[in-house]
Amino acid sequence: MAYLACAILAVTTLALGMKVLAMRRGARQILRELSEKLSEDTNTLISLSVSDGQMRRLAAELNRQLRTLREQRLRYRQGDQELKDAITNVSHDLRTPLTAICGYLELLEREDKSDAAARYLERIGERTEAMKALTEELFRYSVVLSTDRDMTLEPVDMNAALEECVAGFYAALTGRGIEPVILMPERRVVRRLNRAALNRVFSNLFSNALKYSDGDLTVALSEDGQAAFSNAAAALDPVQVGRLFDRFFSVEAARSSTGLGLAIARTLAEQMGGSVTARLEEGRLTVTVAFPEGPAPAP
Repeated sequence: MAYLACAILAVTTLALGMKVLAMRRGARQILRELSEKLSEDTNTLISLSVSDGQMRRLAAELNRQLRTLREQRLRYRQGDQELKDAITNVSHDLRTPLTAICGYLELLEREDKSDAAARYLERIGERTEAMKALTEELFRYSVVLSTDRDMTLEPVDMNAALEECVAGFYAALTGRGIEPVILMPERRVVRRLNRAALNRVFSNLFSNALKYSDGDLTVALSEDGQAAFSNAAAALDPVQVGRLFDRFFSVEAARSSTGLGLAIARTLAEQMGGSVTARLEEGRLTVTVAFPEGPAPAP
């Protein structure tokens, strides 16, 4: 009798051990497949090789959640694409009437007019130029986000690109009383980048400094491929800095600002394998663009 009881206990223990092993194997398989499904853009679901009912019910529930997540992701992509298409269409539609307005303004400037009419005409011209700038910014943004954008990469001297951009913005900076401090490494910093896109990134960061600087700007390029743009910005707070890269977010209420400059800079940098970040410390805003060494992404 004792032998029979021991035998039953042994069989029961063995069965429980096998069930525990099967559940652990199923849990590992679910964890591995769930991680793969979340990291890959695939329509496949979790499949189990174990027959344990609890594990299969868990897999079924996770598959239901995966289907819901994919439906939400698809709706987001469709909405995002619709927004991009709308931006492109609006920017195109605005170009033609704005060009016509500019033409008529030039004709009006040749006509005899009172001093008051001349002042009004000058203001209209300023607002029209601002609208043209906004329209062009919207168009550039739609081009940057285009999925079939041709990003040809080549070895680019970041020192030379930054020096060229400094020269282009020097007059605008000094006109605002900003004497830029430029710190360059002795060695040339060369990365595989798109030259035009890098110039655009640097230009947008200089434009950002013009908007938010309290009267100073330090640009430091390091040998590890980081360019830091730092300036005093007492008007900014951490919440605003956290939103600087959001599309259409602008701290200032100026009508000439789209809030797209830093969003474009970040998108272009990421397309070239880099990154753009911002931080606020003791009233100083520092925006850093970084391009690490190593193989660049395929264009």
